[in-house]
Amino acid sequence: MSTVKDVFQIIDRAAPFETQLSFDNAGFLVGHGDQPVDNILVALDITLEVIEEARELGAQLIVSHHPVIFFPVKSITDGDPVGRKLLALTQYGISAICAHTNLDAARDGVNDCLARKAGLTEIELLNEGGTDRNGSPYGIGRIGMLRDGASMGLEEYARFIKEALGANGVRYVDAGRPVHRVAVGGGACADMMGEALAKGCDTFVTSDVKYDGFLDAKALGLNLIDAGHFPTENVVVPALAVLLTRELPGVQVSCSARHREVFSYL
Repeated sequence: MSTVKDVFQIIDRAAPFETQLSFDNAGFLVGHGDQPVDNILVALDITLEVIEEARELGAQLIVSHHPVIFFPVKSITDGDPVGRKLLALTQYGISAICAHTNLDAARDGVNDCLARKAGLTEIELLNEGGTDRNGSPYGIGRIGMLRDGASMGLEEYARFIKEALGANGVRYVDAGRPVHRVAVGGGACADMMGEALAKGCDTFVTSDVKYDGFLDAKALGLNLIDAGHFPTENVVVPALAVLLTRELPGVQVSCSARHREVFSYL
């Protein structure tokens, strides 16, 4: 039977954990490495609702993108959100593996999934982080062209992005350029606008853009779409489930059916 350690090794081969950024805390974060696993739940975040879903499904392991422990923990009690989640995981005997910036940067990780959802072809790296131990180049963000050399207006493309990602809403600034060569950065990547421009992009799709970011994009002549953190990163959850299903025959792998965007739009 497969173990938590086996699952970790599969993810580590696909998205080596040593490539995570220095501030990150990706890895095997909760549980016993030798714990047998025949049921896995995959989710963007480990919330109390996701933990309860895993318990009801009989899952021994949750694989998530965002780390369940990010900042140093000095106590584990029911007095704070992180403590409540860690207590629930240990109470139910559920382990946690979290693949964060290593999965952002990896081939077929967050940003490749986002680029494909964004309708891009000829996909290449936006930021080149290096070459991993498999000999594969990695880095945050991707660049690509609209299919068949097409171009479209920004409002039309923003509507396409909203629908493709299942976003509750998008924010955008139109710099007056047709959409043709697009950069994407899952999660908060607005600080990479300069790199997108330097590589000839007319449009950048990312999330968590501050007010000043929109002002800067307009001034720089870069179309900017903020499609939300959850929609731009949740695209990797089905891809992770496919990977684990392929590598772990006989193990039940499910995507969370309960985890959704945390906020709504009027």
